[in-house]
Amino acid sequence: MLGDSISAAYGIQREEGWVYLLEQYLATNHAGWRVVNASISGETTGGALARLPGVLDATTPKIVIVELGGNDGLRGYPISKMQDNLLRIIETSQAQGAATLLAEMQIPPNYGRRYTEEFTASFSAVAAQSNTVLIPFLLEQVALQPEFMQDDGIHPTAVAQPLIVDAVLPHLLPLVK
Repeated sequence: MLGDSISAAYGIQREEGWVYLLEQYLATNHAGWRVVNASISGETTGGALARLPGVLDATTPKIVIVELGGNDGLRGYPISKMQDNLLRIIETSQAQGAATLLAEMQIPPNYGRRYTEEFTASFSAVAAQSNTVLIPFLLEQVALQPEFMQDDGIHPTAVAQPLIVDAVLPHLLPLVK
């Protein structure tokens, strides 16, 4: 798992986070699979790309789930640079023999219609270009539900984490089986 604060369980206990819950699900239902969470709060696509060779060497993953881009968007980084970084992360992972999944992220509308639309569209473009499984907006079931979001309006609460696992599983399980 290569991600940012959404996958690093920001603001909640690690054992409440969706990546940990996914690991528990796989341990129970698909023995032999292990989840390594290489997510860092605040991570950008550029930071993850720089760390990626070390992560791949240390873990030799069979599957890499990429949940990145939110911090690039919130900082107003050029979408073309974010896309290029995501593509390089995926291609590097695939070159190491890993199957890849890309989680679509969205940003608040206050960044302007054009930027937010291009930001969201960039994920499907990267997925298509890299032949990667796209997980539709990871927070679709929780982002607009106040009871599922922390006070910052960006990070999901512990209660929301199982819903994120539910969003990932349909896309991940075909690769696990």
